[in-house]
Amino acid sequence: MAITPVVVPGQKREEFGKGAARRLRRDGRIPGVLYEAGIDNIHFSVDRIEMTSIVRNEGVNAIVELELDGEKLLAMVKHIDQNVITLEIDHIDLLGIKRGEKVVVEVPVVTVGEAHPDAVVLVESDLIEIEIDALNIPDEIEVNIDGKEIGDLITAADVTLPEGAELVSAPDHLLVNFTYEQVDEDLEAAAEEAEEGGAEAGAESTEEAE
Repeated sequence: MAITPVVVPGQKREEFGKGAARRLRRDGRIPGVLYEAGIDNIHFSVDRIEMTSIVRNEGVNAIVELELDGEKLLAMVKHIDQNVITLEIDHIDLLGIKRGEKVVVEVPVVTVGEAHPDAVVLVESDLIEIEIDALNIPDEIEVNIDGKEIGDLITAADVTLPEGAELVSAPDHLLVNFTYEQVDEDLEAAAEEAEEGGAEAGAESTEEAE
């Protein structure tokens, strides 16, 4: 299903540096840069609340149409900088794209179904890298684990990709591992020693009391 880009009104920036960025943030705006091959970088600012909502709802691969001076520029969110304390977006980088252009993105992987009752499901990686039309980036890719047993593995090569997508991750990139429940032998031994020690102490106390 093709994505319908959200139109984001922006303003071009003429002032740069930390001071200018702080003033923008005080005014409720986020400074950003649009990068696109063949053109000069475009410095802009957008409304903080609006852009935060888009990133939260659409994810880090969000596709937008940045509106500057009446022109709409198709772009993908490439990187965001967040305040380490407030987690608010401090800066955003956009990558200019063309309709029909393919991009390389990381997409979340989620498991569906139920593995064999004896198997412990270990998600080794929850991201897979693919190349796909920018307007067809999925929110997530499902991996079915129905009936998987101890010793089974799911790698990137096992994933059914969306139509038109190509795998970029290494085919042997491990996503899900099915193993058995492991018990820490050291902890188990320590617990046994503690139990034995408690029993001996109890016996000594009984003898002294007699």
